[in-house]
Amino acid sequence: MPDCSRIDALVTPFVDGELPEPQQQTVADHIAACPPCRAKVSAERAIRTLLHARRPDLHSAPAPADLRARCAKLAQARRSVVSFPASTARQGGMVSAWRARLAPFALAATLLLAVAGAFVYQATRSSSRLLAAELAMDHEKCFRLNHILSTARTPDAVQASMASWFDWNVQLPDTATHDDVSLVGSRPCLYGEGKVAHIMFMHQGQPVSLFMLPRETRQEQVVTVFGHQARMWSEGDRTFVLVAKQTAPELDRMVALVRTTIR
Repeated sequence: MPDCSRIDALVTPFVDGELPEPQQQTVADHIAACPPCRAKVSAERAIRTLLHARRPDLHSAPAPADLRARCAKLAQARRSVVSFPASTARQGGMVSAWRARLAPFALAATLLLAVAGAFVYQATRSSSRLLAAELAMDHEKCFRLNHILSTARTPDAVQASMASWFDWNVQLPDTATHDDVSLVGSRPCLYGEGKVAHIMFMHQGQPVSLFMLPRETRQEQVVTVFGHQARMWSEGDRTFVLVAKQTAPELDRMVALVRTTIR
């Protein structure tokens, strides 16, 4: 069976169905026996599904001016990289070889920047629903990775991480007095405006994510997306989003616990 480093480069074309049949089967056999690579494929499929579902939104709203400027600079850099003096071209066809190798990577980077930039721009500035979709994906991805890695962190470790990463002196809920709530861990995640804090809990046996967006204010609301509920509210210059697949009463209890203890 091939090692994971070889499979990693094949994940995207595998999900897109672009590999030759023998390689497609090789990857399928590998992920059937390799949980970490299987998690990568699941995450890639989720992103692909979301981008396809939001294709009309991506086409209907123009990319912001700063994104277009960055794409133009990247395209100019690509032209500069592959443009060598004519004298070099006569030395063993070096220009043609480098052009053939570099151009596809530069073009792919340009397209990725344009699509991803347009998506996260809309998600974080224009639509709370798209923001909720992005965070719901992070919720699923992080809990799947945590299940594979079987990691757990203490409240002191999570609080220290939040202070270090976000200058946020958070005081976590006292889960010792709530036997249906347990802390799983924390991590920084990326969203359109930068990094967002992500604290993971289990509530009545179900995963629950608390996200904190620094220097952000949003209207208090409830958004249902991908079978998840996202509860949003702001405290000062921070926005909190609680994401879970739970009934409204169950989620209300978790929201109440968090809102009375976390600022």
